[in-house]
Amino acid sequence: MNKAIYIATSEKNSGKSIVTLGLMSMLINKTAKVGYFRPIVEDFDEGNLDNHIETVIKNFGLDISYQDAYAITKSKLIKKKNKGKIGEVIDLIIEKYKRLEERFDFILVEGTSFTGEGTAIELDMNVLIAKNLGIPTIIVGSGIGKTLEELVDSLYLVYDSFKVKEVEVLAVIANKVQSENLELITAGLKKSLPESVLINAIPIISSLNNPTIQEIVKVLNAKVLFGAAFLNNQIGSFSIGAMQLRNYLLNLKENALVITPGDRADIILGALQANESINYPSISGIILTGNIVPEDSILKLIEGLSTVVPIIAVEGGTYMISNRIGDIKPKIYADNKQKIQTSIDTFERYVDIDSLTEKFIKFEAEGMTPKMFQYNLVKRAKQHRKHIVLPEGNDDRIIIAAARLLAMDVVDISIIGDKKQIESKVAELGLTFDFSKVTIINPRTSEHYDDYVDTYYELRKEKKMTLEISKDLMEDGSYFGTMMVYKGDADGMVSGAAHTTQHTILPALQFIKTKPNSSVVSSIFFMCLEDRVSIFGDCAINPNPTAEQLAEIAISSADSSLAFGIEPKIAMLSYSSGSSGKGDEVDKVRTATEIVRQKRPDLKIEGPIQYDAAVDPVVGQSKMPNSEVAGHASVLIFPDLNTGNNTYKAVQRETGALAIGPMLQGLNKPVNDLSRGCTVDDIINTVVITAIQAQGL
Repeated sequence: MNKAIYIATSEKNSGKSIVTLGLMSMLINKTAKVGYFRPIVEDFDEGNLDNHIETVIKNFGLDISYQDAYAITKSKLIKKKNKGKIGEVIDLIIEKYKRLEERFDFILVEGTSFTGEGTAIELDMNVLIAKNLGIPTIIVGSGIGKTLEELVDSLYLVYDSFKVKEVEVLAVIANKVQSENLELITAGLKKSLPESVLINAIPIISSLNNPTIQEIVKVLNAKVLFGAAFLNNQIGSFSIGAMQLRNYLLNLKENALVITPGDRADIILGALQANESINYPSISGIILTGNIVPEDSILKLIEGLSTVVPIIAVEGGTYMISNRIGDIKPKIYADNKQKIQTSIDTFERYVDIDSLTEKFIKFEAEGMTPKMFQYNLVKRAKQHRKHIVLPEGNDDRIIIAAARLLAMDVVDISIIGDKKQIESKVAELGLTFDFSKVTIINPRTSEHYDDYVDTYYELRKEKKMTLEISKDLMEDGSYFGTMMVYKGDADGMVSGAAHTTQHTILPALQFIKTKPNSSVVSSIFFMCLEDRVSIFGDCAINPNPTAEQLAEIAISSADSSLAFGIEPKIAMLSYSSGSSGKGDEVDKVRTATEIVRQKRPDLKIEGPIQYDAAVDPVVGQSKMPNSEVAGHASVLIFPDLNTGNNTYKAVQRETGALAIGPMLQGLNKPVNDLSRGCTVDDIINTVVITAIQAQGL
């Protein structure tokens, strides 16, 4: 049973980081506990960290110290080798790896990078390490500067080096390949390598192959004049501003880095205006050469522009600076989230993840871990794309969440609010926001406004509704958004970041109404604990449900649990377990349990039962030894809102658990409520579960 994978290359600048980040993203969403290990790292100054280790640990939040993530530096390795003590190095690597193996279900091991001294021995060392650790390998090679034959030959030689030492090679990835040659490279490798080896090719991604503005600032010791907050901008191409502006604009490409002398005010201002214009591509930044800073009048003009991009000043002529920039080898740093996400997205697009998974993940972790659960949520939401409306477009968290959802490409989004205000907020927050992929709606000017007013009036006129009141209510985002769902103009709604639960749910109760087989609307939270996901209900809606309502909440929660891939084992919670307790409240729980057993004999249920007996196998065995639920409950039903709400918040705060929800149950169409203290992640998770509900759960 494989517990690790080794990423190897035979050359520097292979783009191995794309594979590392992509694999880590895949693994951490499929496996309970994933570790990361670099047997050999480059030498680093005291106080600094290895960039690869820092990036992976920080980005994925790994529970591993920096010291545990590597074994030895390259200079120490060379000294050991020169003294004939390479065996000691292997012993150290094995020792540190085994410590991690005890802690993690799967370990991603990243080989050396072939930089600095000692590169001549690195391939042999990588083979030796993989051999002694007993783990299979993925080989990565770069296509830059190679013909087809040279690339195929170089990758085959690396493959053969591992196979000679009986190290299994699971996959070979040709990286940094011209897009038009992807199929050609793949076909060539398949001819040279065994059918058992998975072959993939990744094209050159300009934003990854070029440095960020921050890297240029560091290498050229540049002075930042404007846009310090945007130094992580990815550069798509370089563009020298030497010709007249009218001709230069014709040569601008998306995310271009403008390189121009500091006294070319026409190019500087023209590029900034092009960046704001919908008729020209965006630029990533401007470099002013010749150590020339624009005149005060020009600087003042730039300061007044609404869109700020990084503008930096450097010493040296334009063409010399261009050559130096071209020589910079880009890296991926922990704080460059955009570059990290681009790497992950690129890997997922061009690598056959399912086939790769089958090759080296041959085990299943017990239970449903939070990372697995969240991964599955996004995957399911993407399978049948739905349209979600967010009626609180004046809230920063909603705008940020919408931007991230657009980047994830998981749902279609409508935002209710003022378009100019939202555009201004996006610029203020410095977000990447594709307005072409989102619909912004002002209810009063919407083409649907009159129809919605008439529909609401007809639905509620027997409740003394008037057209004037209906007009007023349809200007409210919650009512308008709910009507969009009712009329089929959206598949679901998520609200509550800036409004009360009643404000969100009341319109849904008035005209979306409950399902035919439901008499009560209830809620559940998906509680993502350290090693499992449990369902808590009802913690948000019903203050004091009757026995019949409690039974319905339990059945709805069990169905939701099953629909989201969690086997429902229902614990009907109370202050006593079994038949020993007395009192109205425990009797209510006992009656509700019997109702569930009568209506749904297929469900595993226990009640009344105390919380510790429900979730702790030892306590459960002690208090209720014959129960198939005690100690293993996955669906926990609380007797009242006071108990449920306090318990979920206590568990969330004391354990650091992620609480996804509340997700409402029982409505004909999905409308979900947010807490006014919600985070951006809460909004994203709620939108995703709403989209899955809209698929017909």
